[in-house]
Amino acid sequence: MGSTESQETHVLLVALPYQGHLKPMLKFAKLLSRPNLHFTLATTEQARDLLSTAEEDEQPSPVDLVFFPDGLPKDDPRDADSLIVSLRNVGAKNLSKIVESKRFSCIITVPFAPWIPGVAAAYNIPCALLWIEACAAFSVYYRYYMKTNTFPDSFEDLTQTVELPGLPLLEVGDLPSFLLPSAGSHLNNLMVDFVECLRTVKWVLVNSFYELESEIICSMSELKPLIPIGPLVSPFLLGAEDKTPNTGECMEWLDKQARSSVVYISFGSLIKSSESQVESIATALRNRGVSFLWVIRPKERAQNVDVLQEMVQEGQGVVIEWGPQERILSHAAISCFVTHCGWNSTIETVVSGVPVVAYPSWIDQPLDARLLVDVFGMGVRMRNDAVDGELNVAEVERCIEAVTEGPAAEDMRRRATELKNAARSALEPGGSSARNVDLFIADITVT
Repeated sequence: MGSTESQETHVLLVALPYQGHLKPMLKFAKLLSRPNLHFTLATTEQARDLLSTAEEDEQPSPVDLVFFPDGLPKDDPRDADSLIVSLRNVGAKNLSKIVESKRFSCIITVPFAPWIPGVAAAYNIPCALLWIEACAAFSVYYRYYMKTNTFPDSFEDLTQTVELPGLPLLEVGDLPSFLLPSAGSHLNNLMVDFVECLRTVKWVLVNSFYELESEIICSMSELKPLIPIGPLVSPFLLGAEDKTPNTGECMEWLDKQARSSVVYISFGSLIKSSESQVESIATALRNRGVSFLWVIRPKERAQNVDVLQEMVQEGQGVVIEWGPQERILSHAAISCFVTHCGWNSTIETVVSGVPVVAYPSWIDQPLDARLLVDVFGMGVRMRNDAVDGELNVAEVERCIEAVTEGPAAEDMRRRATELKNAARSALEPGGSSARNVDLFIADITVT
């Protein structure tokens, strides 16, 4: 199937107002960009600022931006709970006005917005889900809510084991936190609605690649097939010419550091580190004499920890409020990545070939940590003390040593390099993800 020069296929992308949703959706639009494919990205009005700060090399062309009300008052803090409830009530009605404005051939939605496939079905428009977490996370959600596999009767004991196809033996504590009692009933209801809405979703496209999660992808083929189309990263990470210079103080500082000498630390845009966590990590870095580049948001008081400030003043490391993570990870000076294991960060470190110290917190991060350590084989898990729940200095030192110079460090680097090469191959012409993208475009293209 193909389109003629006089015909244009219009695709509606719908995302929630979070960087973790908008960023992969923009990269996906750029990946699909073809002369006769036109994209409209719809999100809530509160996402205007997030989109305006997107990097230029992430902006797909062509793409129109449209916004719809989320139903909340202007002064509402818009925490996840209130936003989910409000969009559940008004999202479909407000999005429908956009759907009626143009003849769309396909609607592509992000996860956890079950009302969007309902809008697509109401207008008889085929719907695709862009799954922005691991195939493993999708498999867990689907098998649990569709009751295709056996799970513990209660999730109160986090050490209980769960055996699922294509995955290592998991503990309850490794499962996505949306499943746990601590998540609350509103999130559980959201997930029930989400999995139910998958019945009307024609394609599940995943920001992953076959070689990374092959066993999990194969295990889902008879239930709800997963179509890996990733990794959704900037082209320069995949070997394309980088036309944007490495500017900014942190990149200039990295240029002056020795190869594989800097520990990069970032826990994402949502997690706030405690002062004790920062102090333990900083003390471990000082004890080992390791250079570091650390992302700490300005609203966190933790950046004022004395030992951290002393090391910055002495030139051992740099603290930044925000950094171009893909460029940082691909820099030759980086030795390892201390990460919260969000899926965007996980994919970016895989494609960069950088081993990790995995320090997950919630949602899908514990499962991603298991993948990074026990499936991908490119890192170690850092854990809080079992007694007092705090992160100890000795544990941080153990993990940094294990990844950078321990007996298994060379194997981790080798495995990280193998996956980096596999990621590049997946999106090259004829690669596993490239073929899937071409097939999807053929399915939605106007003829």
